[in-house]
Amino acid sequence: MTAAHTELTEVDDGEVIRSSLADPERFAVLFDRYAKQVHQYVSRRLGTQLADDITGETFLIAFRRRESYDPARSLARPWLYGIATRLVARHRRSEERFLRALQRTGVDPLPEPMAETVVRQVAAGAQDRALAGALARLPRGERDVLLLVAWADLSYEETAQTLGVPLGTVRSRLHRARRRLREALGGADPTREES
Repeated sequence: MTAAHTELTEVDDGEVIRSSLADPERFAVLFDRYAKQVHQYVSRRLGTQLADDITGETFLIAFRRRESYDPARSLARPWLYGIATRLVARHRRSEERFLRALQRTGVDPLPEPMAETVVRQVAAGAQDRALAGALARLPRGERDVLLLVAWADLSYEETAQTLGVPLGTVRSRLHRARRRLREALGGADPTREES
């Protein structure tokens, strides 16, 4: 790691992007900060085979579009998740096949079971399959909001920024998605943590 790269680890994302315009290698700081998170999010949606490609493509697109980024926005995470979510949308059929396969088999290809990320209170096994089926049936907009909040751990505001929709739209889509999941899972809400 270069001295300049080390210095940038303390700088906010907007400044990193701005400085990368003069020194493109500085953009690697964003990759170091967010690639693992983006990869995990995409893996959950499409499986690990497509996640490598989509994560790489997300950062390539971000790099190419960095001149249009508003450096006043100190957090690039919503921007990156927005790019990744649009790329996932291109693979919507793959996502639905992935979720339906999970519904049939109950085998989550990631080492961490789905029950421990989205469904903290739902038991593994049959519940994971029911959840996967319910996720596959959600309209894309509702699924995007739900998974950005639950799997990517974005705030409602970050999710709105990511998808380019008003905050109220995020809230209503999330409400509808949770309602549909509760209905599909016999009343349990897998997106809420019990206190």
